[in-house]
Amino acid sequence: MRLRHPYRLVLAHQQEETVPGVPADQLTDEALERELKHLHETRHDTFLHGSEDALAFHTSRTSELEADYLRRNPDRVIDARRTRHGSRELSGQD
Repeated sequence: MRLRHPYRLVLAHQQEETVPGVPADQLTDEALERELKHLHETRHDTFLHGSEDALAFHTSRTSELEADYLRRNPDRVIDARRTRHGSRELSGQD
């Protein structure tokens, strides 16, 4: 019997294992931004062509780094074009 959502099971299993790499909270701000940029650049290819384990690790690591970035930068500037209201306003839908 094939499971309907093996991806979720892999993610749950992955979280129990030791994840390679420097923990997010031990990275410098520059290293954190560099790693996030690389993960975002490689996401589409990993999604399309990576194994379930590769995709699960990529997702887990991206989540870890993004959460730490947001924790470090709670007052980051939000671009109005990146909000629903701002996007609609700019396109004349509001």
